[in-house]
Formats: sequence, structure tokens, C-alpha cells
Amino acid sequence: MILINGESKKHIDIADRGFQYGDGLFETIEVRDGHVVFLQQHLDRLNSGCLRLYIPFPGVELISLEAEKLCRSMSSNRAVLKIIVTRGSGGRGYRQPDVIQATRVLSLHPYPDYPANYSEQGIVARFCTTRLGLNPTLAGIKHLNRLEQVMARAEWTDAAIQEGLMLDINDHVIEGTMTNLFYIKNNSLYTAALDQSGVAGIMRSIIMALSVEQGFPVVEHRFTSDELLSAEEVFVCNSIIGIWPIKQIETTHFSVGPIAKRIQIQLSRFTRGDIQQ
Repeated sequence: MILINGESKKHIDIADRGFQYGDGLFETIEVRDGHVVFLQQHLDRLNSGCLRLYIPFPGVELISLEAEKLCRSMSSNRAVLKIIVTRGSGGRGYRQPDVIQATRVLSLHPYPDYPANYSEQGIVARFCTTRLGLNPTLAGIKHLNRLEQVMARAEWTDAAIQEGLMLDINDHVIEGTMTNLFYIKNNSLYTAALDQSGVAGIMRSIIMALSVEQGFPVVEHRFTSDELLSAEEVFVCNSIIGIWPIKQIETTHFSVGPIAKRIQIQLSRFTRGDIQQ
């Protein structure tokens, strides 16, 4: 089921700036037993992105009501909710329309059938050759322009590799094609600074907060692939997969260590708390 501006339909105006220019934002959210997991956090980020792009935010109440309507149509206990907000239609050319009427699209999708051992035993990753450009204006937000990730994901078809790790043009490791990245060294948690590129994921921010609560310092900084490969533990995360430990990057092997497991347990408890609210 798809809702476009609150109506059940499948077609969008060809002049919509989301289609024409990628002029918009999106959120991808887990739905479990009819509950949209961490909906408030996702809508807060969506609102923040709209403010940065000067797109009118449709409002928490409206999107929440439409999300609930979609979730009532679920035929399974887990699904993925995608929310897209664009600047709406505005004719040809980059100039924004004088009056912006944002388009919102909510759609429900099957939950991906990932093997449980990705979370338990870890995954295999590789470094991508496609580089992320630097743009402080857009860094952090989940805008619709994702060609860098599309090109990076096209670099491999080997089913034995579950994720690709992306560097920026200065050879700093930033994130996975669909995930944020953390590594652990000397009982501290490290992740990339996202002030120049990358997406500041909801799960990333939750994990950072939980780690501090557990007494693990969190450091956001710029690091190279060599620094990453010298880590004690490495894992990736997003709002759909939760946490996947990395057991191998290229030819370097890692243990699925105790700190990542501890954070996984805390995350599971935190997620259950959100669902039970």
C-alpha cells in the first residue's frame, strides 16, 4: 500500500522535484507488530532535514496518522516503512517555486530476509572504490541524491560479501553503502565525523548514546582504512538490521567481540522499550 499526500495511489506528478532533481529527503523505518520503531526519532531527523533544505515539514501528527493507517494493512509481523518528502512540483529549472507544496509519500515494504547469523556471527565487507564527495551543506542528512551509494553497491555481486565500506575523496573511511560504521579499540568506540559527508543514521545516534551509558567513550573523528583494520572489533548498523559485527574486511579478520555483543543486548532492550510504549 502507498499513500501519496494521504491518498492511496501509485502515481506521482512527473514534474515533482524529487523525481526531477532528487530534491527531497527520506526515512527507512522498521515496523514490528504494527509499531513503527523509533518513529519520533525518525520524524525529528526528517524535520531537521526539511529545515536545512527549506522544505515545509508536513508535521509529526499527519505523518504519524498516515503511518498508522499503512501499518493496519500489514499482513506480517515485520515490515519496512519508507517516508519520502519532496519539495513538490515546480516546473523545469533549479529555481524553487515561490510557493512550496511539499509532496509526502509513505509506502510499506516486505521486511528483508537477512540470515540471523549476520547479527550473531558477523558479515564480510569490502572497501569500495567509489568515493564520497565533500559537501558540508548536505552532510549528515538523508537526502534523495544517493548516486554515490548506488555506484558503490554496483561494484560487487558476490553473495559472500554483505556490505561495502565507503571512503571520502581524502581517503577517510565514512560509512557503509547502507550503514553507519563503528570500530572499537582500547575500550573506546570510534565512528566517522560526518560534517563533510555521510548520513547521520538514527541507529548510529542511539548506539552512541547507549555506549556512553555503558561507560564506553565515543569518539567521532577522521580515520583511514589502515586505522580501521587495526581495530579490535568492527560493526555496522542501520534502522533495519540493527547491528551487524564485521568478521572480515578484505583479507583482515576480526573477532565478534564482547563490546559489540554488549551494545547489541542494550539496543535490543531499548528497542523493546520503544515498542512497549
